[in-house]
Amino acid sequence: MERTKLFRSLYLIIYFICAVITTTLFCTELKDTPYFSGMPEYKITEAVDYEFSDYRFYNGKDCTAIEGEKYFRAYSLKEEGKQASELQIARNYLNAVKEMGGTILFDGVCSGAECAENCGYRMMVGKVEKNGSELWLEVVPFDDGLNYYLTLVVKKEMKQDITASGMLNALNSEGHIALYINFDSGKSVIKPESKPIIEQIVRMMKSNPGLKIRVEGHTDNMGDPKSNKTLSEERAKAVVSALVAGGIDINRLSSAGFGQDKPIADNKTEEGRAKNRRVELVKN
Repeated sequence: MERTKLFRSLYLIIYFICAVITTTLFCTELKDTPYFSGMPEYKITEAVDYEFSDYRFYNGKDCTAIEGEKYFRAYSLKEEGKQASELQIARNYLNAVKEMGGTILFDGVCSGAECAENCGYRMMVGKVEKNGSELWLEVVPFDDGLNYYLTLVVKKEMKQDITASGMLNALNSEGHIALYINFDSGKSVIKPESKPIIEQIVRMMKSNPGLKIRVEGHTDNMGDPKSNKTLSEERAKAVVSALVAGGIDINRLSSAGFGQDKPIADNKTEEGRAKNRRVELVKN
């Protein structure tokens, strides 16, 4: 009898633990994106968030690639929910953008733009500047309004926390390290927010006077391969110049640009392209 009670108690405990784990794994409530909620009669069927990624937003002529915190939501009509038309869904978000003081970049059916991921469907693209943040929004309704996609990017530069000792450890163990130094779009001008990374490289090299490195520039596969190679070379040279300005002997430095030829991630995804746009330090 006592053994039966013990087994029953253990069974209840195990059942409770399994129920908690199942609820945590499969019943976690999916939440809307910051700034924009879903339509009242619709439920979230997919939610993917990236700390840093990019997305190409269509403006009616071409696309603008925006980097930052990226949020993707797929919405579907709830059971017994009242279906909205594709136009109604698009206009709801269009009005939300306008109420926030934003501008509408495109509203209609996208056609002939290979740069836009959802071209061929109706889409609404808007941009909002709010509390010092730049928000880019794309809403794509389809299936006569039964479903729609929402993509939001809060524009930000990639933050990289790395120290001189961390760089040296990576160079000694791997022979190279990838850094995400921010440049002006399409140019080789290093942005002010990347100054701390340059300073850490200078500190590392001053602490290790025998160290020589090659600075390599890399891009994603967007745009013309020849132009990408030229841009990557110019950016690598810009980093070398910044290090020389910080007191490093030019004879300890060299540079090279490989454009899109040496990806480290899948260029078919926004996250992959963000990883491929990098500067690498290679130990000589």
